[in-house]
Amino acid sequence: METKGRVLGVDYGDTRTGTALSDPSRFLSSALVCIKGGMRGVAKEIAILVKQHDVTLIVVGLPKNMDGSEGFRAERVRAFCDLLHEETPVEITLYDERLSTVEAHRMMTMTETYGKKRKENIDNLSAQIILQDWLDRERKRHGN
Repeated sequence: METKGRVLGVDYGDTRTGTALSDPSRFLSSALVCIKGGMRGVAKEIAILVKQHDVTLIVVGLPKNMDGSEGFRAERVRAFCDLLHEETPVEITLYDERLSTVEAHRMMTMTETYGKKRKENIDNLSAQIILQDWLDRERKRHGN
């Protein structure tokens, strides 16, 4: 697996898909854009982001049940990754996203972000949390 270059985090959703981008050193993630549309259109938009930002790896949040099993949402994410793989040669890895949306809602509440602004930002914040968790885990795994 490539250990340098930008990583794109993706929180896939049927209505909105949040994205986040790491810095080139893979230390910090930042929210990027929210993409609206169907599965194929979102895959094409993400492929464009990959090229624009010189992404070397895509981390897609995999929604698991609290017991670790996978349900319908996980199947949708896997189908999305299949389409994404057709659009870009960049490696795609799945990352357990349990509680990322809960954490995003908690952070929005702490910052008193509600209503339309909350709805517009929750998916990107979830993608940012997923990516930052992955970056932190990889840094620990590699002793950095």
